[in-house]
Amino acid sequence: MNPDEPVSYIPSPTISALQLGPLSINFYALCILAGIAVAIWLTERRLTARGGQSGQVLDVVLWAIPFGIIGGRLYHIITDYQLYFGPGKDPWGALRIWEGGLGIWGAIALGAVGAYIGCRRNNVQFMAFADAAAPGVLIAQAIGRWGNWFNNELYGAPSTQPWALQIHDMNPATGRARQSADGAPVVLGYFEPTFLYESLWTLAAAALILFLDKKYTLGAGSVLALYVALYTTGRFFFELMRSDYANTILGLRVNTWVSGILFLAATITFFALKARSRSRTGPTKD
Repeated sequence: MNPDEPVSYIPSPTISALQLGPLSINFYALCILAGIAVAIWLTERRLTARGGQSGQVLDVVLWAIPFGIIGGRLYHIITDYQLYFGPGKDPWGALRIWEGGLGIWGAIALGAVGAYIGCRRNNVQFMAFADAAAPGVLIAQAIGRWGNWFNNELYGAPSTQPWALQIHDMNPATGRARQSADGAPVVLGYFEPTFLYESLWTLAAAALILFLDKKYTLGAGSVLALYVALYTTGRFFFELMRSDYANTILGLRVNTWVSGILFLAATITFFALKARSRSRTGPTKD
C-alpha cells in the first residue's frame, strides 16, 4: 500500500470515454445529456401546472440548449483563455467541449436568451418557463458534475479524509489514465472532492426550492432568483476550496467574485418579488 494513500477514499475512473470504432463516447457528455433529460421532464411537469401545454417545454429547450452550450463554452474560454492561447498551447482545444469546460454563468445567460426566443415562438410566458425550469436546472447541474468525476477534475486541496477523492493522471487524447512502468494507472494524489460537494449542494437546493414553491406558491420571478441565490451560496465556498487553475482578481478566483455579486443581486431580487402572484403561461404579448 502506498504510504500516502488514505485508509479509505473515493475512487475515480481510469477511463473517461468509450471508443466504438471511429466513434468516441465521452462520459462527460453523457452526464450533461442525462441532466438535460431530467431537467426537461421536471420542467414539463411544473410548466403544465402553470397552465402550459404538453410539448411546449421541448419546443423551448430546442432553442435554450444550443444557446446554453455555446454560452457556457464561451464563458469558460474567456475566463480561462490561458488554457488554450499562448506559447505552447493548442487553440483547437477550445473547441473540444467533451474534454470538459462549461462556465455555468455563460450557459445560464445565453441559455436564457435561447429560452426567451423559444418562448416567444411558442406562446409561452418566459418568466413562467424560467420559474418552472429552475429546480430542474439545479438537478441537471448536480448530474453534470459527475462528468467531472469521470474526467478526474474539479478537486480541492490534498486530503486524508475517508471521503478523499483519488485523482489519476488522465490523457485527454485517449480518454484513459496514463500508466506507470508496471502498467498501473498513475495516481496524482488524494484531494477534497469539490465536485461531489457541489453536486450534493445543488440537489439539496433543488429540493428546498420545490418544497418552498409548493408550500408558499412563490411569486413570479422569485423561484429563479432563489435558484441563483442558493446556487451561488454554495459555489462561492466551493471556489475557495478548488485547487485547479483559474484566473484571479485581487487574489480571488473570477468565479468567486461572480458568485458573490450574483448572490447579493439575487437575494435582493427574491425579497422584492416573493409577494407577487405566481407566473402562469399563455399567449405572449408584444
